[in-house]
Amino acid sequence: MLDKILLLFQIGLACVGAYQLFLTFFGWYRPRNKKKYAPQKSFAVLVAAHNEEQVVGALIENLKALDYPKELYDIFVICDNCTDSTADIARSHGVYAMERHNPNLRGKGYAIEWMLKELWKRERQYDAVVMFDADNLSSKDYLQHMNNDLCSGSRVIQAYLDTKNPVDSWVTASYAISYYFANRFWQMPRTNLGLANYLGGTGMCFESSLLKQIGWGATSLVEDLEFSMRCIKMGIRPTYNYEAIVYDEKPLTFKASARQRLRWMQGHFDVAKRYFFPLLWQGIKEGSWTKIDAAVYSANVYNFFFGAIISMLLWIKSITPGWSETPALVDINPVFFNSVSIAIYVLLPISMYIEKAPWKTFKYLLLYPIFMLSWWPITLHAFFTQNNKTWSHTEHTRVIRLEEMNSKQAS
Repeated sequence: MLDKILLLFQIGLACVGAYQLFLTFFGWYRPRNKKKYAPQKSFAVLVAAHNEEQVVGALIENLKALDYPKELYDIFVICDNCTDSTADIARSHGVYAMERHNPNLRGKGYAIEWMLKELWKRERQYDAVVMFDADNLSSKDYLQHMNNDLCSGSRVIQAYLDTKNPVDSWVTASYAISYYFANRFWQMPRTNLGLANYLGGTGMCFESSLLKQIGWGATSLVEDLEFSMRCIKMGIRPTYNYEAIVYDEKPLTFKASARQRLRWMQGHFDVAKRYFFPLLWQGIKEGSWTKIDAAVYSANVYNFFFGAIISMLLWIKSITPGWSETPALVDINPVFFNSVSIAIYVLLPISMYIEKAPWKTFKYLLLYPIFMLSWWPITLHAFFTQNNKTWSHTEHTRVIRLEEMNSKQAS
């Protein structure tokens, strides 16, 4: 009986893997000649910050210099339970410092929900709301691209996510490699196929009327994924803008990375539990590939979970004589399965080359499998602690300005 269950799970995981590999074939090209519009949309630019005095100034300077009419956007720094000088720095730069103090409801999702309620009370209202994290930097044409997409009918938009410190350590390089792959072979295929894209936590743009209509309501540990699923369930398709680039700071150390990824996976289990079956059922009933795809995407955390368990069991099988009869799917056609595995790994440097990754990051491909394997214990830990809703803060200290990044990339 155990043998049959093990084989069934292997087949299920193989099918999901084959589906993901199938999608990558639609990521080789990107739409061009998108329609451009004169600046007309007004924006409330929200910056989520918790004790970010080290980096928030650089982002504010970056945002104030965007190539967009200054009268069409205002910057609001959400100083969420801050005990440092974040609010003072925001005010010294001439932007709005919105101070929130609620130690019982901690986390970015709650901070955004509070901020939106405050925003709707203000005399000035905006056509759209965009969200950044305090450690980010943005390409100067970000708002222009959001304006174009909003005028073209998009209601929820995700920008291209990149890292601002890809070669600081093997950990930051591993994050960067994941981003290059996701942008090219996760987000782009869904754009080209007309499926829903997924929010990445920052560089997000929302039509104000939509937020007023449905509220924020995303207060899990992964508010971006939660809001994505809410939108798709309601028939609203988030879109992706390849040209608008947002740079995100990644943790330098493995310990800080593991803590961040544990929070992500705990939140992913929560979202999968609430959205997988409703989206799958709706998708089947409505014949909606978009909703079925979203259901599969929401359950990726279980792919990691069961993949880790099955891989460990198969490893035990290989060294335990008594388990010699336990079926391993790879044994059926080792050439095929090994070829597929190699093909998936080869897509990593291909995506890096297409996305013009810094050449220094290519050497970290040797360590990238360690980063990926580390997801297994993190995911197993997250499964047994998924009821933990405590938000953990990732400290950001890497002060880099956009001009420095551009000069390094040019050299």
